[in-house]
Amino acid sequence: MTDTTGTTDTTDPATGRLEVAALTKSFGAQEVLRGVTLGVEPGSTTAIVGPSGSGKTTLLRLIAGFERPDSGTVRLSGEPVAGDGAWVPAHHRNVGYVAQDGALFPHLTVGQNIAFGLVGGAVGGGRRAKARVDELLEMVSLDRALASRRPHEVSGGQQQRVALARALAREPQLMLLDESFSALDAGLRVATRRTVAAVLGAAGITTVLVTHDQAEALSFADQVAVMRGGTLAQVDSPLEVYTRPVDRATAEFLGDAVMLEAWVDGDRATCSLGTVPLAPTTHRGRVQLMLRPEQIRVDPEGPIRGVVVDTDYFGPESTVRLELTSGREPGCETSALAREGEIISIRHSNAFIAAPGTELRLRIEGEAIAFPPAG
Repeated sequence: MTDTTGTTDTTDPATGRLEVAALTKSFGAQEVLRGVTLGVEPGSTTAIVGPSGSGKTTLLRLIAGFERPDSGTVRLSGEPVAGDGAWVPAHHRNVGYVAQDGALFPHLTVGQNIAFGLVGGAVGGGRRAKARVDELLEMVSLDRALASRRPHEVSGGQQQRVALARALAREPQLMLLDESFSALDAGLRVATRRTVAAVLGAAGITTVLVTHDQAEALSFADQVAVMRGGTLAQVDSPLEVYTRPVDRATAEFLGDAVMLEAWVDGDRATCSLGTVPLAPTTHRGRVQLMLRPEQIRVDPEGPIRGVVVDTDYFGPESTVRLELTSGREPGCETSALAREGEIISIRHSNAFIAAPGTELRLRIEGEAIAFPPAG
């Protein structure tokens, strides 16, 4: 239920809750979804992220009602909309949908595009419709003067916000964003994403974003669902999925990872970087150890030595590849697994200290993650 201001009425604690249970979907002989279960709390934001072909867009289409599941259920606000004999068509699901390209009608003005979402709603035509269009433009931080322009006369970021305003006009309980920012330039993508997140957060609308952009998923959402091979590999907070990935494939998909052979004994691991604190694990003996590059810090007093091989410069940050050396200060621990010439990558904000051939001293910050050994 929504009030007259267009914000979601959360008197009923189930309003806006999305529940997906054991969804399967095949196209011919190709199994795309294999028993996907996902819950999204009212008013929260979930990002579904995964490589191409992982099934994330198919999952969104089943939630929207554009496709029927082979089995499993979809429930919105406690009511079944798909599965177990239930089927609610897409246009009756109280769901907003914003596509990658905005999908605006080119022959209509911005105002007419937004008003299209009002058809059949509580607001009629004439002055009331214009007032509601103006309100929606203001809600998505667009000037009311844009209402008379055609879609091709406004920028890509503005088009996406017009598409959002049109979806908001229906006062949905759930908003689905299908790669909605991927066609925009990098700077515009960030600005538009922030505006959209602020609008949806202020309206209290439950939101699901499908994206292939890991950074976008981590920065946009309260919850991140990582898809791989038609299943959800991990569902957790952005911090948890990045710092505590469940397996190596998830770790490497979500960002750069330094992978090292290691030996675990208790709460510490021994690797070519020495002895490293370890996140809680049941693994013992030989493992693969994961550190994020930013955990390996340059420190003049650090016990680890490496010589810069090359640097990739990205402006505020550089990725530095180093060849580890066996030279250590007296008294510093040396790992039995240390291998002369092993290459690792770190991130550093000062490109001037990372010229090829420069020796850097390093230390480890935080805990490493242990995975089973390869093979």
